Amino acid sequence: MKVVANNRKALHDYHILESFEAGLVLAGSEVKSLRQGLVSISDAYGDVSEGEVYVLNLHISPYKYGSSGKLNPKRKRKLLMKKREIKRLYGLVQQRGNTMIPLKIYFNERGYAKVKIGVCRRKRLYDKKEKILKKEEERKIAKFRKIMR
Repeated sequence: MKVVANNRKALHDYHILESFEAGLVLAGSEVKSLRQGLVSISDAYGDVSEGEVYVLNLHISPYKYGSSGKLNPKRKRKLLMKKREIKRLYGLVQQRGNTMIPLKIYFNERGYAKVKIGVCRRKRLYDKKEKILKKEEERKIAKFRKIMR
């Protein structure tokens, strides 16, 4: 599995409730750009409409040597999922405060582009502060243990 892009911002700003794996519908030149790592998923989000799942605002830069027509780098891209997964995802996203965000883009063993989609809820400011304080305490404890040895 070759990871192309990770959404670290999502892990910092959101609580991930559930995650799904989906295939990504791409044009040929987009696959080549993806293999080169020319992708940004920090502002991307997902949407369920008319029984299909789409990822919006996912920026895949145009392939430098591509001769096919110029595609919009932030166009709406369809995700391939099973019908029951789409229904489950739709139910989770309809709950107040939940959003769908791509967490990771990668190529699986067979060479297919996949997206790990997470149903997330935004963290509050005090949740982030608690996490920072907890990390600082752990660092102090580790430092104290190192000194005591």
